Amino acid sequence: QVQLVESGGGLVQAGGSLRLSCAASRSIFGINVMGWYRQAPGKQRELVATITTGGSTNYADSVKGRFTISRDNAKNPVNLQMNSLKFEDTAVYYCNVRTYGGNYWGQGTQVTVSS
Repeated sequence: QVQLVESGGGLVQAGGSLRLSCAASRSIFGINVMGWYRQAPGKQRELVATITTGGSTNYADSVKGRFTISRDNAKNPVNLQMNSLKFEDTAVYYCNVRTYGGNYWGQGTQVTVSS
């Protein structure tokens, strides 16, 4: 079983930047899609961005032009650069890795943007 651990969250002022990383307990092979999701208090978990092993990306409209998802290596599969952060970006951010044999989630990292 693979464990994912997110890092890089924290408190930042509106307009600031954060970079989220995702570390795996072991190298992950057979990756299909990697992504970041978020869940704000009282709301459902929503997609932020995904990236395939081929490099195709998909972003939520609310983060287009501000966030950039990127691939890294088999033990640190995906990162999320967040610029021009807004108050409404405040949420717990989750790393997700889907392989042909499994679907893995991290425990989440809190991102708080002060207005």
